[in-house]
Amino acid sequence: MIAKIVYALCGLTSILCAGLLYRHYCSTRAKLLFWSTCCFVGLALANILLFVDLIILPNINLSVLRSAVTLAALVMLLYGLIRERT
Repeated sequence: MIAKIVYALCGLTSILCAGLLYRHYCSTRAKLLFWSTCCFVGLALANILLFVDLIILPNINLSVLRSAVTLAALVMLLYGLIRERT
């Protein structure tokens, strides 16, 4: 029971962070905020996939998909950090 709540709260927190980052990006147009928003959208998707994988569809293994989405999200943030450095 507690695990379901924690997984759901992790997903909601990531969605909230992505929304706040996007709102601030719209007002300032800072490129790093854009890449951070993209990263948190990907992390929110990974958290939603975690919830689906472990709670809704426990017989189906989505760990590879979750890992790929998380990797893509972190690569977007890394790309944004490198791009802003130059």
